[in-house]
Amino acid sequence: MVTGKDARIILEKVRTQKPLIHNITNYVVMNYTANALLACGASPVMAHAYNEVTEMTSISNALVINIGTLENDWINSMIIAAGVATHKGIPIVLDPVGAGATTLRTQTAKKILHSGNISVIRGNASEVLALADTQVMTKGVDSLHSVDDAADTAKAIAQKYQCIVAITGPIDVITDGSTTIHVHNGHKLMSYVTGTGCTATALIGAFCAIDNDYLKATACALAYFGVAGELAAKKAIAPGSFMIQLLDELFAMTLTELEQYAKIENI
Repeated sequence: MVTGKDARIILEKVRTQKPLIHNITNYVVMNYTANALLACGASPVMAHAYNEVTEMTSISNALVINIGTLENDWINSMIIAAGVATHKGIPIVLDPVGAGATTLRTQTAKKILHSGNISVIRGNASEVLALADTQVMTKGVDSLHSVDDAADTAKAIAQKYQCIVAITGPIDVITDGSTTIHVHNGHKLMSYVTGTGCTATALIGAFCAIDNDYLKATACALAYFGVAGELAAKKAIAPGSFMIQLLDELFAMTLTELEQYAKIENI
């Protein structure tokens, strides 16, 4: 059973140990996700050049791969880094941004899935569905499906690739194919700030770097991010101020607040 106490313990270790998280991510969110990792206590590095990813991944504690802005050299870097991370035995978190919107995105996500031992896949419902069915379409990078639509598919993907699948939405669903956890934290303003999904993925990387029970670590990371959203919404009334306040809450949230406000449901 995963609880708010687990989230508290992992966050405390992130803040103490400051794991190095290697992000090959999209340039729309690079600055914000780096700041979010710093705010939570982790140490981010954003390195995508194919001739340095082997070295960078080899000294990191987790690898986050985000396909939001693709081009061929970046794809090669992602595949190389996934292989290095698998050899080293560090967690790999994949964010299949926009899978289902274009052939390139869908095929790239699937190629990465076969290039290493992916630990966690974090996406919206349409992105997760697209990993199993190439006929599923997304609206750009936005979901056209509900979390419920993708829940069974998430379990099947988790079983197929022996990984954790997390679908984020009004209620986050996290599964390893047999056990499922729901996280009920978050706020509607989070959907008005670009890159909140990408930020959730980066935070999952930080939590997985600390705890190798990736089901627990993923659920706890999403609870932490969701609680930060709730606290931020109490101090901000619109997306611009909320975006900044969200970073502040990731930094300022006490361990007691996280344990108290985390809404983690073990199904």
